[in-house]
Amino acid sequence: MAAPSVNLCSRECWQRTEDRHINILQTVLSLGADVLPEYKLQSPRIQKWTILHYSPFKAVWDWVILLLVIYTAIFTPYSATFLLSDQEEAAMQTCGYSCSPLNVVDLIVDIMFIVDIIINFRTTYVNSNDEVVSQSARIAVHYFKGWFLIDMVAAIPFDLLIYRSGEETTTLIGLLKTARLLRLVRVARKLDRYSEYGAAVLFLLMCTFALIAHWLACIWYAIGNVERSTSAGIGWLDSLGDQLGKPYNDSIGGSGPSIRDKYVTALYFTFSSLTSVGFGNVSPNTNSEKIFSICVMLIGSLMYASIFGNVSAIIQRLYSGTARYHTQMLRVREFIRFHQIPNPLRQRLEEYFQHA
Repeated sequence: MAAPSVNLCSRECWQRTEDRHINILQTVLSLGADVLPEYKLQSPRIQKWTILHYSPFKAVWDWVILLLVIYTAIFTPYSATFLLSDQEEAAMQTCGYSCSPLNVVDLIVDIMFIVDIIINFRTTYVNSNDEVVSQSARIAVHYFKGWFLIDMVAAIPFDLLIYRSGEETTTLIGLLKTARLLRLVRVARKLDRYSEYGAAVLFLLMCTFALIAHWLACIWYAIGNVERSTSAGIGWLDSLGDQLGKPYNDSIGGSGPSIRDKYVTALYFTFSSLTSVGFGNVSPNTNSEKIFSICVMLIGSLMYASIFGNVSAIIQRLYSGTARYHTQMLRVREFIRFHQIPNPLRQRLEEYFQHA
């Protein structure tokens, strides 16, 4: 007679578990405003072509924009320093803007950012009274007061506009392309919701460390590239060319180390400087390079204290849940052993506490 009740309990437990997993998945996928259960129980009055900020479409779209921002954060500094050159500018004047696949991808990213601005003008938000606002005018005013300026500046295709005018230098193109990195401010605000997960915090800290090292590597190469024309051949790029047997020769186009050699060496220098004092095999020689190296060491000391100094606390928080689970299960087993609870009830008790 006890079998039906056990099966019913099992079905209810599985249903509650499934509902809980769905709620957790929706919370993790949502990168917009806070998702509150009250909103899903309501039926808000929305106008035509208005998007709910907690809808599945908005969650997927936010993840797409997040991936595009990550692409921008990685490839925009790299393209601005390592790929933009006078030779590339001359090639663009002859074969057009679409001669480089990377330029086409950048144009698609800019179009997606512009579409995101349009979607944000039609997306609901939550006001100070915890009410879902769906009026177009109020949404527009709220967006103008918030992230519109940053999104707009990050979506302007400066390189395309400058290429059409044909009056600006490649250095200005590289500086203006870095305006896309402004979207990282908004992404950082959205990722605050994962601060309660120790593994997520550790992963985000390591990704932030690697991204800053990547940016500093691009700046390190830009300084070395500028110093090549004024340092009489003593900069770190000239030293790298001599070490690799690929010296620079101004009379031969394309001489010197390859782009891969220069980027890997620059990244190696920034990582070694951020985590230690470096090993000396890649060293600054000019005053500009030495000043930048001092700045990198200062940044590295701050990052080392803020990131790696908290790793032990993060790892301890990761294992706190497991330790608490084992402690509770040990108490349950001692209770079962002390009262000599029969095996069927013992199994149900253990399954309940495992589920809880």
